Amino acid sequence: MARILIATDAWHPQVSGVVRTLDTTARLLRQQGHAVEVIEPTGFPQFPVLFYPEIPLCVMRTGRVYERIGKFRPDHVHISTEGPLGFWVRRFCRRMGWRFSSSYHTRFPEYLKRLARVPEGITYQFLKWFHGGSSCMMVATPSLEKELIGRGFRAPIRRWSRGVDLGTFRPRPKVETSYPRPILLYVGRVSHEKGIDDFLKLETAGTKLVVGDGPARAELERQHPEAVFLGYRKGESLGEVYAAADVFVFPSRTDTFGIVLIEALASGVPVAAYPVTGPVDIVTRDELGALDDDLGCAVSRALVSGNPAACAEEGARYTWENCTSQFVNNLVPIK
Repeated sequence: MARILIATDAWHPQVSGVVRTLDTTARLLRQQGHAVEVIEPTGFPQFPVLFYPEIPLCVMRTGRVYERIGKFRPDHVHISTEGPLGFWVRRFCRRMGWRFSSSYHTRFPEYLKRLARVPEGITYQFLKWFHGGSSCMMVATPSLEKELIGRGFRAPIRRWSRGVDLGTFRPRPKVETSYPRPILLYVGRVSHEKGIDDFLKLETAGTKLVVGDGPARAELERQHPEAVFLGYRKGESLGEVYAAADVFVFPSRTDTFGIVLIEALASGVPVAAYPVTGPVDIVTRDELGALDDDLGCAVSRALVSGNPAACAEEGARYTWENCTSQFVNNLVPIK
């Protein structure tokens, strides 16, 4: 069994696909007998990012980080994020002459451009430098791999997909509800960069349900009184909401995968989305939903062509066990 060190700036109490992926992967690795050390922000001084206060950055105590790395004596180092923790663990590895793997989870160039007006080119240059020192950069989808190669990323790229909890996200009988059908569902961060405005502006019959929280919630609730904002849900409560929907709407153009997509499919719910990275890799045939540059058109098509049984079968292919096996196979020894 291996000794695996994972460095991440994204961790609890943040709610995101990155945190869920890392937490689940670490848990399954330990169940398999691996020794896992996660260096994450807990215990370090933190400060909120002005334009994204829900995701704080930590103030590094490099001596403490380096001491933990040396004490753990890893066989493999994986740097999952490009923030302060990732930066200093990367620097340690480079100084020691250690090889490490990294992963590309988040489109920071697009987010920083929208939220802080930072030119995309500047952020992409930093990311190319950051991952250029990696012996293996893990990405979730073929389309993201192709895009990053086109942007000049040099590190060897390998696939690391995502999983879904099939005990929670499964087809259930459609129950009677006070909400007029069809029920259109959005699950995710309630923030403008996620494209939720496009979802809420849809002119369609039925009910628009929003599950999640975020900085734009109060504003959007005032602007869209016709929509139902359910707040944050998890576990069985979330699984029940998914299964009650008629179509899952994914309005983001900037996610690199979208775990919510496979949660919807596993629940037997077709997807409507834009034809961008993530959806194009997952919604590969009409039975699973529809992709269109006109989101309203995608919704209409998905309601007609979606096949709940086919959706559930497709969603069941994405297991966390397979995801973890991919991760282990992609790791590189430090020497």
